[in-house]
Amino acid sequence: MRTQFAVLGEIEAHVDGRPVDLGHLRQRSVLAALLVDTNRTVSIDRLGDRIWGDRPPQRWRPTLYSYISRLRQALESADDDEVRIRREPSGYQLTSVLSAVDLHRFRDLVAQARRTQDDDSAASLLDQALHLWRGPAFSTLDTPWFTALRETLHHERFTAELDRNDIALRHGHHAHLLAALTTHATAHPLDERVAGQLMLALHHSGRPADALRHYQDTRRTLAEELGIDPGRPLQELHQRILAADASLAVPARASTGPGAPVPRQLPAPPPLFAGRDEELGQLTKSLADGPDGTLAITVICGPGGVGKSWLAAQWANRNTQRFPDGQLYINLHGFDPSTPPVAPDMALRGFLEALGVARDRVPTDPGAQAALYRSLLADRRMLILLDDVRDAEQVRPLLPGSPSCAVLVTSRNRLSALMAAHGARLLPVDVLSPAEAHALLAGRLGAERTTTEPAAVAALVEHCAGLPLALGIVAARAAMHPDFPLAVLAEELVRAADRLTALDPGDLAVNVRAVFAASHRALTPAAGRLFAFLGLAQGPDLGLAAAAGLAGLPPTRTRVLLAELEGAHLLRQHRPGRYRMHDLVRLYAAELADAIPSEESASAQVRLLDHYLHSAFAANLLLDGPYTPFRPEPEAPATGSSPVTPEDTAAALRWFHDEHDCLLAAQSQAAALGRHRVVWQVAWTLISYHLGRHRLQEYVTVWQAALAAAEYDGDDARTLAHWRLGFADARAGDHAQALDHLRHALTLAERSGNIAGQAHIYRTLGRVWEERGDNARALDHAKHALRLYQEVNHPLWQANQLNAVGWMHAQLGLYTEARAHCEEALGLFRAQGLPAHGASTLDSLGYIAHHTGRHRDALVHYGQALELFREVGDTANEADTLVNAGDTHRALHQYADVRIAWQRALELYRSQDRAAEAEDVRDRLEALGDE
Repeated sequence: MRTQFAVLGEIEAHVDGRPVDLGHLRQRSVLAALLVDTNRTVSIDRLGDRIWGDRPPQRWRPTLYSYISRLRQALESADDDEVRIRREPSGYQLTSVLSAVDLHRFRDLVAQARRTQDDDSAASLLDQALHLWRGPAFSTLDTPWFTALRETLHHERFTAELDRNDIALRHGHHAHLLAALTTHATAHPLDERVAGQLMLALHHSGRPADALRHYQDTRRTLAEELGIDPGRPLQELHQRILAADASLAVPARASTGPGAPVPRQLPAPPPLFAGRDEELGQLTKSLADGPDGTLAITVICGPGGVGKSWLAAQWANRNTQRFPDGQLYINLHGFDPSTPPVAPDMALRGFLEALGVARDRVPTDPGAQAALYRSLLADRRMLILLDDVRDAEQVRPLLPGSPSCAVLVTSRNRLSALMAAHGARLLPVDVLSPAEAHALLAGRLGAERTTTEPAAVAALVEHCAGLPLALGIVAARAAMHPDFPLAVLAEELVRAADRLTALDPGDLAVNVRAVFAASHRALTPAAGRLFAFLGLAQGPDLGLAAAAGLAGLPPTRTRVLLAELEGAHLLRQHRPGRYRMHDLVRLYAAELADAIPSEESASAQVRLLDHYLHSAFAANLLLDGPYTPFRPEPEAPATGSSPVTPEDTAAALRWFHDEHDCLLAAQSQAAALGRHRVVWQVAWTLISYHLGRHRLQEYVTVWQAALAAAEYDGDDARTLAHWRLGFADARAGDHAQALDHLRHALTLAERSGNIAGQAHIYRTLGRVWEERGDNARALDHAKHALRLYQEVNHPLWQANQLNAVGWMHAQLGLYTEARAHCEEALGLFRAQGLPAHGASTLDSLGYIAHHTGRHRDALVHYGQALELFREVGDTANEADTLVNAGDTHRALHQYADVRIAWQRALELYRSQDRAAEAEDVRDRLEALGDE
């Protein structure tokens, strides 16, 4: 994956073209302050000065650390080994390829342009550099450091623009520059270089008098404002214009540079292609033999399954010699039911790399990408094959500007906008002709079998209506039963045809649907029933247990039936134990599902939703434990719903990973069915999974749905939803929105008399204020939460909150009070017979001892915490405590023990996919060096 950073405008980061949530403006300023000195260490004090200037908040260092921690978490999705925020002994360092930062990319491009002797190359480099700017550098950051740097960078940008103007003027592009130069001259009346450029543009435009007049205006302004005359270069230009010097004529253009690699990206031709001779000829006429001077674009359009991609691949592979400079190909997934459409800028990046542009040289701005792409394709004879396009907007940025290229597009849409704006030719693809369909069947089944039953083959061809997908399904059924006469298959199609209507929204012939009906009828009754029930599921795929729950069958029996469906090509096992349908087949299954009696359909959907809810509930208990606040009590699962209970935490995480998208679909399905309680309970089950993997956007989405559903289910559900949304906003750094949700939750909890709910909310409020750097206010909320927990007399929650209060005292440097609260918490855990729950408190006591110079005591506490964490298999907290213990070993100069602790923590973090924490520990180990 590739991470790109942008500070020349709004502060942004993108991973393979997808934006990264960097939090609020102040947190973004931390990233910007590090990006300016990419690969160089910035001291803590210098960072504080850059971010806050002379107005730092109280205890700004913890606030800075929290910002850096959240930035690390936000960037972990990049999975980019070259991008890290490293902790060094003297501060922090962001490591990255310099070209991934638009600021450094801008400076490098400008430097390259100034080194090159070729005007075309220099102009291209400067254009790329200037395209990187999206607005004022660093947006609205207003500290003295950012303000001064912004002015410096804007001067660099202005100078680069003037460099570009010089090249344009040398090549006779004065007419395009006049308006901009006039504006620049007005804004910069003392800039002699701008004055000279405007004079030259006016002279080349046949306006020497205006050029001379501007010189006099500039000379007068310089004298009045600065008391000086124009410099020698401007005076000499003035004299040359006066003398009509012939050397001011525009020289001839420089030649272009060397060629680029030849990409050969076409997919293999289809192995059993049949017919389409007319269409192949039309493609040759429109793409290879078309009129000169215009870009040839052909759109192959038709319904799904009709063979558009096969036709395109077949023609392209037959005609590679017509495009000696290469062929580019991409599947844009416009209508893929399980994969989102590919964004044009992502496609552009792939094409640019195929054309020889190094990844670190690809511009971040989509407009700059498209411009570079068109430049590279200029005058080259290349084919661009764009497969499965959704709409014209997906195509436009991928169109070359040179008529020497050809573009071949496949889509289920006609793409009329592409025809109107770019002159694209349309090639509608219909079903195969009878002869072509016969040839396809013969190629699949063998000539001997098809020639012995010509009438049956003719009937199959007729009732498949020439759809390649339907013919493939019939051929698969016939191949599965080599002893069955083909006449049996044909007779079934005939019987089904008069009862079924068109399958596809594009109004395909009725017999196409008969193919699927016949395949369904050929199944055993149990498999046929399962196929219809699969049409009720709304997720992108389905696991074995979920399919069993949907059908109300044992998993072992369901596996056999799914194998039968897979053999009939009605679904595909794309991963072990997970099944997916082709989108057209899925439409047919959904239609069958509509015909299921309403009571039976409702029962099946209840079973499916109960399967997901109760399986998720069981998996979440392994992640969160049985004491999670606001724990719901789902109704007993419906009989036959087959919920699963993962064996351990690792299995629970795998289950959530596999079923995550299906859970989101189930939540939406529950909302549509009015099962409001299931909606917010599903959201509850996803809390730990989403937060543990920093999937904040999805977390917010499910809780927004939960909040809407909670409106039907009482104050407790609404309180929970507002609480969780407040927590999410706090994690995202939007503290104002977080406080708004939490205050709303608090009002509801107070109105309903939910004391425990109030305690949970105050606990979260304390964390919000801690993240905002107001530890005193955070402590007040933590104390209030403790009083409420004591009121509800829940010893475990009391003990946890005593630890939180102790922790906040420690953050304020009140270590005596901190130690007293944590020791009280530890005693309460032990009194309740839950000593393992005191492990986090022992970790806090270790932290307190470390910061009061009692390093030996700290190691004792950390050792006890580690023992308890290991007893219950809590490897996440074990890793955190190992990091803390390493700090104490380092304070005692026990460097061998430091390495042992941190290396073990690193291994655990990696095994838990906690990339940010792993990166931090790796940085610590590197900074440790040879100590």
